Amino acid sequence: MFIPATYALAVVLCIITMLCWGSWANTQKLASKSWAFPLFYWDYVIGIVLLTLIFGLTLGSNGEFGRAFMDDLSQGSQNAYVSAFIGGVVFNIANLLIVAAISIAGMAVAFPVGIGIALVLGVVVNYVANPVGDPLLLFLGVALVVVAIVLDAIIYRRLPNQKNTSVAKGLLLSVAGGILMGFFFRFVAASVSTDFINPEAGLFTPYSAVFVFSIGIFISNFLWNSWFMYRPIQGKRVIYADYISLGTPKLHAIGILGGIIWGIGMALSMIASEKAGFAISYGLGQGATMVAAAWGVFVWKEFKNAPKGTNTLIALMFLLFIAGLACIVYSRLLV
Repeated sequence: MFIPATYALAVVLCIITMLCWGSWANTQKLASKSWAFPLFYWDYVIGIVLLTLIFGLTLGSNGEFGRAFMDDLSQGSQNAYVSAFIGGVVFNIANLLIVAAISIAGMAVAFPVGIGIALVLGVVVNYVANPVGDPLLLFLGVALVVVAIVLDAIIYRRLPNQKNTSVAKGLLLSVAGGILMGFFFRFVAASVSTDFINPEAGLFTPYSAVFVFSIGIFISNFLWNSWFMYRPIQGKRVIYADYISLGTPKLHAIGILGGIIWGIGMALSMIASEKAGFAISYGLGQGATMVAAAWGVFVWKEFKNAPKGTNTLIALMFLLFIAGLACIVYSRLLV
């Protein structure tokens, strides 16, 4: 199977993860306004499953090192299967809660709070379990990224029509989603051997782990996403028949593409974790908030009507973000 040979390559994979996690939501923007998010989300989940399966059968089945994808799945222990599967279940409800929070409280409140909590909690939890990297630099980098996320929230709050939102309910959903999002990665990581070349018996290689994780997302979607379909936080109720009657090949393709983009990020994050460590791999990936902000600034022109001084805040936000990423990357080189 494909395994990054150096830490530098692992960092490149983590940066691709960050780009993917910060970019998949663009596909939801491209979907029709008549295509409710829970319906889009079904295609998104299908895309994740397809991507992880394709990765397993290709990159995970070729090469000199490690175990082939199917062989790895067949030898996995019950604990490994349960841990990776639970990771998918936890991620799914966390993701839906944060999306629901965004829909009622806006990006300015929900995304920075939810992902900020997930970033800090995820790095701490994964570092305690697998302490790779200099802790001082690692957590300094996390702190700088969190400050950048807070600045992101301040910038969004300066936009017109961003203050009249259901902040209290949105905050509650964001906090719940952020806490859950901070733990999902650890469940998946717990199922993965830290030695990819000679993986421990009973544990998975990253390709098998992310595939089982995706099955956890898919199966739990019948519970979590069905709830949001029939009892939406905001917007109209939709039913499964709408997926057939309202969906077009283009809409389904957009949703599947969104899942493929996110799935590439998740797979590469796990693949990079042997050389980078789980905490660094997860921390770099969650810099996706700034990638999403960059899309908003440069492509969707979300700040074109922002008041004077916003560009200065945007520049400071990206500066802090880049400094934080540099600290996270460099923390691995000191040990």
